[in-house]
Amino acid sequence: QVQLVESGGGLVQPGGSLRLSCVASGSTFSSYTMRWYRQGPGKERELVAGIDTGGGTNYADSGKGRFTISRDNAKNTVYLQMNSLKPEDTAVYYCRAARVIGIWNVYWGQGTQVTVSS
Repeated sequence: QVQLVESGGGLVQPGGSLRLSCVASGSTFSSYTMRWYRQGPGKERELVAGIDTGGGTNYADSGKGRFTISRDNAKNTVYLQMNSLKPEDTAVYYCRAARVIGIWNVYWGQGTQVTVSS
């Protein structure tokens, strides 16, 4: 069992920056692919960025060039650096951990609110 706790959300003006953090419990963090998702008002949850166990990253088009995902396995933490924020980035951001050992093991955090507004 893995517990994920996100933090770092808040209110920011357009063009501003935030860094989200997601801390995982347990000693097997490095074996999980980590992803950030978001769900805006009235929208479906969507993938924002992912990082695999080897450090390979991928991004949704909406965040390319503005968002950076990274991980620190020693701290059991995955980060999402978000720059040049836009009002359309307003959403609840969720952290997800996943790995396959025979079956899928998938865990979600509780989410952190990001509001981009002047």
